Amino acid sequence: MRLLRALLRCAAPGSASPGNIPQQVDFYSRFSPSPLSMKQFLDFGSENACEKTSFMFLRQELPVRLANIMKEISLLPDNLLRTPSVQLVQSWYVQSLQEILDFKDKSSEDSGAIHSFTDTVIKIRNRHNDVIPTMAQGVIEYKESFGIDPVTSQNVQYFLDRFYMSRISIRMLLNQHSLLFGGKINPAHPKHIGSIDPNCNVVEVIRDGYENAKTLCDLYYMSSPELILEELNVKSPGQPMQVVYVPSHLYHMVFELFKNAMRATMEHNADHCIYPAIHVHITLGNEDLTVKMSDRGGGVPLRKIDRLFNYMYSTAPRPRVETSRATPLAGFGYGLPISRLYAQYFQGDLKLYSLEGYGTDAVIYIKALSTESIERLPVYNKAAWKHYKANHEADDWCVPSSEPKDMTTFRSM
Repeated sequence: MRLLRALLRCAAPGSASPGNIPQQVDFYSRFSPSPLSMKQFLDFGSENACEKTSFMFLRQELPVRLANIMKEISLLPDNLLRTPSVQLVQSWYVQSLQEILDFKDKSSEDSGAIHSFTDTVIKIRNRHNDVIPTMAQGVIEYKESFGIDPVTSQNVQYFLDRFYMSRISIRMLLNQHSLLFGGKINPAHPKHIGSIDPNCNVVEVIRDGYENAKTLCDLYYMSSPELILEELNVKSPGQPMQVVYVPSHLYHMVFELFKNAMRATMEHNADHCIYPAIHVHITLGNEDLTVKMSDRGGGVPLRKIDRLFNYMYSTAPRPRVETSRATPLAGFGYGLPISRLYAQYFQGDLKLYSLEGYGTDAVIYIKALSTESIERLPVYNKAAWKHYKANHEADDWCVPSSEPKDMTTFRSM
């Protein structure tokens, strides 16, 4: 907590009791976050939308989610914590926690306080817009200055999965409150409940992701592969492919997968100037909505599959750090791991299956039932603490030598 306390000494003088923030972090991190189901989000927003109720829930839940992940930030290696980018991210979290705690003792009957809370929620949401690229820049700064070892790499991977999942969940709460009570209704999506579409048209989102990725691909390569899309609704034959979901989450996943598939297809088939189509199969069953995207981009060896989800690994050149609104065809290499987190957030998943020399299948799994789509949230506890502090021992499986053993040196008795 040393760096956290240093940040607090520089906190804005108007903040509520900045000196008590370390104690507040310790206090709220003792509680586990309360995961919500998609149905709970939907029911609250559509039937019982009440700004006062949301205010009372968020002023308790947001400090818990913020404090849990702030405790884990403080367990990162000191040299990583000292990078300017990570210190900036940490200062954002400190400031946001301070601002939420300002409302801890406000009366729920005070309409002025409730309206001010909504304004604060919007301000916090905007402040955290660039958390992902800023933290990514911090990891790059650390790597370039100190290199990376297997233990640190494993801890950073563990932390970033949890940190970004926490960020997704906090942003979900902030978005729901600000969209429901911020006074602005999106005319393009009048039936959305906050950021949730009760009848999310999966095919429409996928085509949208393809068209935008195609625009980028055409810009970079002057051409792009076609899309062949097939759908099968087993749950309700003949009906449109619809689920209760957050369209922006699904879009993020398919847009990233299309970018990767297009880049691989264009580069693998560059000599022939014939670019095989990308095939997408969508199936809606009783439990799962499954989206399978297949390309002919040459695939990757099995040993490299795990690297594609590693934050410390990217096949692309280092990007310029601008803002979260920049959309290069390839960036920090965070596209796939973040997309997997979006899928896992509501108990789904994203998996890759590759045929080296041929192509790759990317499969997205989404829960078909809103009652089973429940937030997957990290919690700070002894098990998490041990992960950062434990000494990683040698593997309990044999590690094959890179050189074959000379069996002639072994003599029979």
